[in-house]
Amino acid sequence: MRGARPAAGGGRWVEISPERLRGWLDGFYGRHDGASEDGLTLTGASNGDTATLHPPPGVDGVTDVDGLLTALIQPPRLGLLLARKGAVAAGVVDGTAVVVSKVERHYVQGRTAAGGQSQQRYARRRDNQATAAAGRAADIVARVLLPYRPATPGSTDAGESTGVGEPIHALVCGGDRLMVDAVLADRRLAPLLPLRHPHVLDCPEPRFAVLQDAAVAARRVRIHLVP
Repeated sequence: MRGARPAAGGGRWVEISPERLRGWLDGFYGRHDGASEDGLTLTGASNGDTATLHPPPGVDGVTDVDGLLTALIQPPRLGLLLARKGAVAAGVVDGTAVVVSKVERHYVQGRTAAGGQSQQRYARRRDNQATAAAGRAADIVARVLLPYRPATPGSTDAGESTGVGEPIHALVCGGDRLMVDAVLADRRLAPLLPLRHPHVLDCPEPRFAVLQDAAVAARRVRIHLVP
C-alpha cells in the first residue's frame, strides 16, 4: 500500500496493489462493523466513514466490489508514457512486466539569471529545445505504442493485425503534465487520446527503472477515504 495523501476537497487517497485489495477490504470491514456497499463505495454504519474504490486504468465497466475483484485477476495490457523536459519513456506493460520500451534523454537548457536581450535569447532557445524534445518524444511514442493501439471499426491497421498481439486497453501517463500534453498533441498520436487515463503518475525524470516502477504503480487501485 502506498502512504496516504491528502485529497482535494477533503479526505485522503491511498493506493493498493491488486494482490492486497482483498486483505485491505477485510481490514475495512473489521474496523467498521456493519459496513455497507453501494457500488464501489463502502460506508461504515457507526461513523459514516466512506471508502470509494477507483479501478485501475483499463479496468472498465466495473460497478461493484465483487466485479472489481474479478476484473483484477487478469490485468489488462497498458501503454505507458512518462515525459519530462529532460527525457521521455514509452512502454507496453503486461501485468507488471515491461515487454516493449524505449527511453531517451534530451537536452533542454535551464533558466538563466541574465536579463534583457540575453534573457529573451535564452528563453527562445529553451522554448525551441523544448519543442524539438516534444517532437522527438512523439516519434518514440509513435514507434513504441501505435502498433498496439486498438483497431477502430472498419479498420485493419492496428492491434492484432500488426502481429503484436493484444492491443493496449489504456494509456497511463506520468511526469510533467505539460510535457505529456505537448507530446500527445502530435497528430499521429490521435488514436491514443481516447485511451488516456486522467490520473497522471508522479515520477522523476524517466529512466528504465522509473518505467518499471510506473508499471507497478499503474495497476494500483486508488481509494478515496473520508474522513
